[in-house]
Amino acid sequence: MRRERGITLVGWLFLLTPLAICLYAGMRLTPVYLNYLKVSRTLQTLKTEFNSGGASEFAIETSISRHFEIDSVNYPTLRDISINRVPGGWRVVAAYYDYAPLFGNVTLRVAFDKSVIVHGSG
Repeated sequence: MRRERGITLVGWLFLLTPLAICLYAGMRLTPVYLNYLKVSRTLQTLKTEFNSGGASEFAIETSISRHFEIDSVNYPTLRDISINRVPGGWRVVAAYYDYAPLFGNVTLRVAFDKSVIVHGSG
């Protein structure tokens, strides 16, 4: 009687296919997350830039626009960033969805939400 050992080619295909899909999805999501890191860094820079106060809505918009241009951030745009007055300063919120095409008509949708409070006068 012959004893079978190991895994067959079909078994390897069943094992490696989900792993390959996950790796491919990770490769497609990498630029989306790198872009979010740029947006997040811009908002954190705003917080430290206007730490001593004196921020106005125009100054915040100008700073965001400048940082987005330097970091080559195309999405979200300045219109997608909300700047609201709060007691003692401004709340700057970048809440948006970004998409990464996977294959065919399958797309990955990722939700991002980052907010900071910027001290300012008004």
